[in-house]
Amino acid sequence: MSLYGALTIGVAGLAANSMALSATSSNIANVNTVGYKNQTVHFETFLNIPGLAGNSSAGVSALIGQDVTTQGLPTSTSSPTDLSISGNGFFVVATNATATAQQEYTRAGNFTPDENGNLRNAAGLYLLGWKLDTQGNIPTNNSQLSMINVSALSGKAQATANLGIQANLQSSAATNGAYVVGQMTSGAVTPDFQRTINIYDSQGGTQPITLSFVKTGANTWAYEAAYSGSAGNISSPNPIGTGTVSFNSDGSMKNVNGAAPASGSFNLTIPWAASTGLAAQTVAVNLGAVGGTSGLTQFDSASTLNGTSPDGSPFGAITGVTVSRDGAVTALFSNGLSQAVYKIPVATFTNPDGLGQMNGDAYTATRESGAANINQANTGGAGGIAASTLEASTVDLATEFTNLITTQRAYSASARIVTTADQMLQELEQLKS
Repeated sequence: MSLYGALTIGVAGLAANSMALSATSSNIANVNTVGYKNQTVHFETFLNIPGLAGNSSAGVSALIGQDVTTQGLPTSTSSPTDLSISGNGFFVVATNATATAQQEYTRAGNFTPDENGNLRNAAGLYLLGWKLDTQGNIPTNNSQLSMINVSALSGKAQATANLGIQANLQSSAATNGAYVVGQMTSGAVTPDFQRTINIYDSQGGTQPITLSFVKTGANTWAYEAAYSGSAGNISSPNPIGTGTVSFNSDGSMKNVNGAAPASGSFNLTIPWAASTGLAAQTVAVNLGAVGGTSGLTQFDSASTLNGTSPDGSPFGAITGVTVSRDGAVTALFSNGLSQAVYKIPVATFTNPDGLGQMNGDAYTATRESGAANINQANTGGAGGIAASTLEASTVDLATEFTNLITTQRAYSASARIVTTADQMLQELEQLKS
């Protein structure tokens, strides 16, 4: 090997250790970067005469990589849109809010809404996910990802579908054997007991329904359900529901409308007029269990309404969101309702360490990494999503400071090779003089 070869090897050592210093510096600078993966330096030899044993010299080169598969510790935060992945995988993100944005992958889950409500992280990358239908299902084509918007809903209401009644009808009331269906609503017959109960329509409006009862025989009563709001809101005249209720001799519920088998409930279909714009609505009215006294009873005590339990809810504004382990983004409303609106997928790769590094602590798929597999979170090989947590950097400062010292020494030694070879070349040049 010539002196010039030794000089070249020393220069290669300087270059390789300069790259090592660059990697160590990057690690130290990113010790607090969310989701940052520690950069690693791999040195390798190269020979001036490969394959010739005992008569070749070795130079050195350095390759910088990232240990992408190592996970950082999760740290708790107070924001429900701070997210981390427990296990394998990456968030799928877009580089901007346009339809032509490039798709990338990241572990940096410090997402906050932008001015339009779209979730993006500190690097400006927009979180992508599946937009769910009203039944909470992901699209049939699960490659259709869209930006997750936490302001997509302004509010939510829920129509009443079930109504429970706890009341007593006085058993000693006089019997009206001449009663004809509809006479309580028309006013021709005075009900023995009557109460108006409010329910909710499909738009969250409060609608009054009046229930009237008259005794028509031993342990037998007739009921009428009438809509008590504006007459133009329904497409057919009152009453909108009629039937009979019978009781056992001990005052407990026996049957409603002579059903077989016996039942303690009936369905009330409200004929909303088309002009109201309301969805069709059927309310299951529960008067109590057959043979029980938990609902409507007949005892010799004054008729009274003890309680009603309609479900449904009036309009409520959105108050926040939650994210579950399986990636479901659920909107919360001021009326106590909730609705799953998006689902966050997790992208996995055959070789995550082969991903290409991008700005903003993000990655792109390469030939070495393989194509992205878009999975539902917490299924198969994809990790689960933890809300109100962030993944810390994987940098270990103690190790990096040690690397600084060893890199500095190696650089100084390589520099000594260069100066020594230079001195020997000078000696060689002086031989002629």
